[in-house]
Amino acid sequence: MKRIKIGINKLISSTRKKIKKIKKEHLIRQFIQDNLLLIVFIATVVINSTILRFFCMKSIENYLSIKAIMADTVVAMFIGSFSFLFKPKNRFAYLISFNIFLTLICIINSVYYTFYTSFASVSMLSLTQYVSDVGDAVVENVIQLKDLIYILGPIILTITHFKLKKKKYYKRIDLKSERKRKTVKSLGATGILLLLFLVTMNSLDVSRFIKQWNKEYIVMRFGIYVYQFNDAVISIKPKINSMFGFDKANKEFLDYYQNTPTNPQTNEYTDIFKGKNVIVIHAESMMTNVMDMEFNGVKVAPNMTRLSEEGMYFPNFYSQVSVGTSSDSELTFNTSLLPTKSGTAFVSYSDRTYITTPKYLKEQGYYTFSMHANNADFWNRRNMYNSIGYDRFYSKVDYKVDKENIIGLGLSDKSFFSQSITKLKKINEKHDKWYGLLIMLSNHTPFSSVDKYGEFPVDIKETVTMEDGRVEEKVYPYMEGTKVGNYLKSYHYADSALGEFMTGLDEAGLLDNTVVVIYGDHDARLPKKDYDRLFNYDKENDATLDEEDVNYKEYDSYQYELGRKVPFIIWTKDMKGTKLNMKVNNVMGMYDVMPTLGNMFGFYNKYALGHDIFNIGSNNIVVFPNGNWVTNKMYYNSQKSAYLPLTEEEITEEEITKNVEYTNKLLDVSNNIITFDLFNPEKNLSLEKE
Repeated sequence: MKRIKIGINKLISSTRKKIKKIKKEHLIRQFIQDNLLLIVFIATVVINSTILRFFCMKSIENYLSIKAIMADTVVAMFIGSFSFLFKPKNRFAYLISFNIFLTLICIINSVYYTFYTSFASVSMLSLTQYVSDVGDAVVENVIQLKDLIYILGPIILTITHFKLKKKKYYKRIDLKSERKRKTVKSLGATGILLLLFLVTMNSLDVSRFIKQWNKEYIVMRFGIYVYQFNDAVISIKPKINSMFGFDKANKEFLDYYQNTPTNPQTNEYTDIFKGKNVIVIHAESMMTNVMDMEFNGVKVAPNMTRLSEEGMYFPNFYSQVSVGTSSDSELTFNTSLLPTKSGTAFVSYSDRTYITTPKYLKEQGYYTFSMHANNADFWNRRNMYNSIGYDRFYSKVDYKVDKENIIGLGLSDKSFFSQSITKLKKINEKHDKWYGLLIMLSNHTPFSSVDKYGEFPVDIKETVTMEDGRVEEKVYPYMEGTKVGNYLKSYHYADSALGEFMTGLDEAGLLDNTVVVIYGDHDARLPKKDYDRLFNYDKENDATLDEEDVNYKEYDSYQYELGRKVPFIIWTKDMKGTKLNMKVNNVMGMYDVMPTLGNMFGFYNKYALGHDIFNIGSNNIVVFPNGNWVTNKMYYNSQKSAYLPLTEEEITEEEITKNVEYTNKLLDVSNNIITFDLFNPEKNLSLEKE
C-alpha cells in the first residue's frame, strides 16, 4: 500500500512537471506567435548590421563583436517597442518603415565604405549635389552586388506580414491598456539590455564615441545604428557650437600655440626660391608605389620618374585627405590645416578666413591663379578659391571642350595642358611674378577610358624557344582587365601628358625662372584583391599565388595603408646635379608642404600645423584625419590600437601615448580653427594681440 502511494505521488509529480513544461513551451510558442513580426524585425535589423561589419571589417572579432550586436539589438528593440502602441493591423506599416530606413543606412555605408574605406556621415549630404558629375565613377566603381543583400531584411519582414495576415493575426483585438502594458514591458527589457551594454564600456570607448574621429572603432564597439545617430548629432553640433562654443575652442587654440614654438627657423634652403614663379601640379590619383613600375621594359611613369631623379623628391610623402578627397588635399596643401571633422571645408566652411600660401605670395607681389577644366562649382571651388586668395580661376568655361578631347570626367590632360600653356604665356607677359595651380583630371576613377589611354599593355610577354627550335612570344594576361591594370594605363597616359606639358613649358621659355611643384592629391582607392594579383601573380595558372606558397608576398591592411603614399616633387630646370637634387626619405605629410615651401619662398605661417621638413627631419609625425599616424619608426592604426614597426628601433608605450595625445590635440585644434573661424580678426580679437 505504501509503495502504491509513493508510486501515485511520483506519477502526480511527474505529470505536474510535464504540464508545467507543456505550459512553458506553450507560453514560449504563444509569445513567439504573438510577437513574430517584432522578432523578425529585430532579427533582420541586427543581421543586416552584422553583415555590414563582415563586408567592411574582415575580422571575426569585429563583425561578431558582442558589444556591437548588443548595441544594434538595443536600437532594434527600442524602435520595435513602440509598435505595440499601434493596433495589430497597423504595426507592419510602422515596422517596415523603420526596417527600410535602417536597411538604407546599411546599404549607404556599405557602398560608401567600398570607396572611402570609412563610414558615411550625415554631414556629407551637402555633397550630393556633386554626384551627377561623377555618376559613372560611382556606378562603375562602388556599387556592387553585395550591397543588395541588405534588402532581404525588408523582404523577409514583408513575407512574414503576409503569412500572419493569412492566419488572421491582424483580426485580433488588443485593448489600449494591453498595448500600453506590452510597450512598457518591452521598453523595460530594452533598458535591461542597455544597462548590460553600458557595463561593458570602458573610458576609451566613451572618449572615442564623443570625439568620433575613429569611425571604424565606433561601429565596431557601438554598431552602425548608434554610430549613425551619434554622427547626426556630431554633424549638427558644429552649427550649434559656432554660436555657443567659441570661447572654449579659442582657449584650446591659444593654449596649443602657447605651448608650440612659433618662431621661424632658418636653414640652408631659406629664401632659395624667393621671387621665382611657381607652377603647382595637382596630380590626380597618382601614387608612389606604382610610379616606377614597368611592364615589358616600359615604365608606367617615365616622366614622373625622371623629374623625381632630377629634382627634390620625397618618397615617403602622405596625403591627409578625408571624405573631401581632392578638395581636402588642396585645403591642406595651401593652409597646413587638416580636413574638418564633419563635412568638408570647401563645401561647409568656404566663408571662413584662411591663412594661405597664395595670400602670402600676393603680399610679395605675385599674381595667383588656379586652372582646372572642370565645373567651377564642383567642390564649391568658385567660392572657396576667394577664401584661399586666388586672383583668378580658369575653369571649364575658359577651355575648349569637344567630344574628341574628353577622357573620363572631362577634358583630357593633354588638351588641358596644351591650352593652359597659351594662358600661361599671357600671364607671364603681364606679370613679373606669378603662382598657379593646375589640376589634372584624366587619372580620376573609374579609369574606364582604356581605348583613349594609348597603347600600354600590362601583360607579360616572354620569348620562348620551343623544343623544335622555333621561337615564339608567349603572353600572360597579368593585370589586363583588372581595376589596377586600367589604373596603370590611365597613370601612363597622365604621365605622358605631364611630359608633353613640361616640354611645352620649356619651349615657351616658361621654365627659366620657375619652380615646378608636383603633388599627388590622394591614392586611387583601388581594391586590395587586385594588389594581391599585382604582387603575387602565378603566370602559369593565370591566378594569384596561394598564401601558403613560399613566394607569396603578404599585402595586409598595414601594407595597403602604407601603400597610399603619393609623390611630392620640387623641381627646377637647373636643379639636376646640384645640392638641391636629392631624395628626402623622412616621412612627410601634406600639411608639411606650406612651411617647407614657405621657408624656400620667404614667408612664414606661425599657425601651420605641419613643419618645415628640413627643420624637423626624422622627428616628424604625419597625422591622418581618422586618428592614425605614421613616423619613421612606426605606423599606428588607432582603430585597432595597434602598430606596425618600420625600423628595428625600440618603441615604447610612452612614445605611443605621447603621439596619440598629440594626434588628438592636433585634430581638435585644426577642426576648431575652421569651424569657429579663429583666423578671422573680427571674430577672434585675441589674434590682434599676437
